[in-house]
Amino acid sequence: MELPYAHGQPRLRGRLRAVPEDFRVREELSFALDGNGEHVWLWVRKRNANTDWVARRLAEWAGVPASAVGYGGLKDRHAVTEQWFSVHLPGRPEPDWTALVDPEFAVLQAVRHSRKLRRGTLAGNAFRIVVRELDGDPAGLAERLDRVAKTGVPNYFGEQRFGREGGNLERAEALLRGEETVRDHHRRGLYLSAARAALFNAVLARRVAERTWNQPLPGEVLMLSGSHSIFAATELDDTLRRRVAEFDLHPTGPLWGAGEPRSGGPARELEETVAATLPVFRDGLASVGLKQERRALRLIVQDATLTLPEAGMAVLCFRLPAGAYATTALRELVQPLA
Repeated sequence: MELPYAHGQPRLRGRLRAVPEDFRVREELSFALDGNGEHVWLWVRKRNANTDWVARRLAEWAGVPASAVGYGGLKDRHAVTEQWFSVHLPGRPEPDWTALVDPEFAVLQAVRHSRKLRRGTLAGNAFRIVVRELDGDPAGLAERLDRVAKTGVPNYFGEQRFGREGGNLERAEALLRGEETVRDHHRRGLYLSAARAALFNAVLARRVAERTWNQPLPGEVLMLSGSHSIFAATELDDTLRRRVAEFDLHPTGPLWGAGEPRSGGPARELEETVAATLPVFRDGLASVGLKQERRALRLIVQDATLTLPEAGMAVLCFRLPAGAYATTALRELVQPLA
């Protein structure tokens, strides 16, 4: 589906990911590793490699099942990324990580820790993105970046969540219709996540179109910034509206599953109206054991900077919280050249 822009479609165009080095991602933890324990945390740099594929290669090298390897989140394949993996090695000798040579990734550091790395553990990610073949006024890009940094962007799930040409959504629909059985736990999770993301994006797109994506509606479920703590605002007052305006609270949308949505009033009515347009996903996600959850509708772009090292080139740097997509911020800044 076409997702509406919060700040209007960008006029400036440019080429993204001309080479993997144009898109760099670096994970950020919110805690220090303790140096002891049954888990070995590996700081890995990968290039043009899928996160799950790297995890399986690490499991093979260590002689453990794939389930013994953890990571904080899936990272872009067509990029250079630095991220943590953990390998559970209770009472087992640690392999020589320096001897693991692969053209697509390298182990840069190994540190012991007491716990496994799980999804959602990260504080966020830092990005450095090069835009080439700029077509338009770079001053306009600087102005737009400033506006995005001050107001945020709609927190859409990025296109990579849906697979190549939306293939994950097609598989999700077949799975939820009972037309296909998926035994691989990882792939099943990808397809169900894609269906949830599609429903969330549809709700967010409606609210962007109605200009309420960054404003609370009556019955809104609000999320405390920097956490997953939520509460239902049965009544809106000036204090809540001020906290939303100051980015202390964010409106949320549904990650569909079983049970009743936490929202009420006009907010819930909108969510249920949109979900009714995707009944296979709405009903199927409620039947497979997933619970209702929430995701912030607004994404705050932190520490945004722009440099222009040469004519026709821009370098964008910014930080995003865990679970957010750089492509979601980029789409409000630059139209990609085909």
